[in-house]
Amino acid sequence: MKKLWNRRFGLALVMIGTSAAIYFADYLIFGRPREIFSGLVGDIAFLFIYILVVILVIDDVLARREKKARLKKMNMVIGSFFSAVGRDLLMKFPLFVDNAAELAPKLAFDGRWDKNAFARAGKTAESFPYRVRVKPDSLRNLRACLTANRGFLLGLLENPNLLEHESFTDLLWAVFHLVEELEMRPESLEGLPAADYAHLAGDVQRAYSRLAGEWLAYARHLQEDYPYLFSLAARINPFRESPTPVIRD
Repeated sequence: MKKLWNRRFGLALVMIGTSAAIYFADYLIFGRPREIFSGLVGDIAFLFIYILVVILVIDDVLARREKKARLKKMNMVIGSFFSAVGRDLLMKFPLFVDNAAELAPKLAFDGRWDKNAFARAGKTAESFPYRVRVKPDSLRNLRACLTANRGFLLGLLENPNLLEHESFTDLLWAVFHLVEELEMRPESLEGLPAADYAHLAGDVQRAYSRLAGEWLAYARHLQEDYPYLFSLAARINPFRESPTPVIRD
């Protein structure tokens, strides 16, 4: 730190000395001390405006760079979510949706999609009339998956990079609520009242619709910034009829 300070102090002395030498040379060549002093005062007066403009520009550039870095970290975390548990959930949730076959083709993105196509698909995922019907065996399977990943999901909620991503945080809370509801039911999940099954169906629908929307948003991010990762995401997209990482054509 002391070495850095000495270097800056030396640079300041060089710059001030150079400026003083130029003014002195101007005085020796042209005289006119009054004009030199007047120009110096004008330059000093303008300096504050110049500093203000520079600060505003630099602050804007730094803010944009910081936001970009934050978004990059945030999308890395979201990517880890889908790799660890998100895609598995996207494969399990359709087992509860009687009309899942109607939704899948509308969300089966590929390389030809643009931002408008992704935006339309996102609205579809949010407003689709899900016909959810829960069954004890499927609920047990889903509970086992969520319980096994509880620690991972909790770690995501504690990640500061996700604080500004409201929609993804809503997804995590919807998933957490679902796993808590399932864990508080009897082990077998058999013989529950119809009203309780209907309540669980609503929790499944909430989590599934948010999960589908976030998957589309993440895929759009990959398409813009990481085309090679988007290519893989499009091939293993759970909404495709036969998702596979193998390239066949």
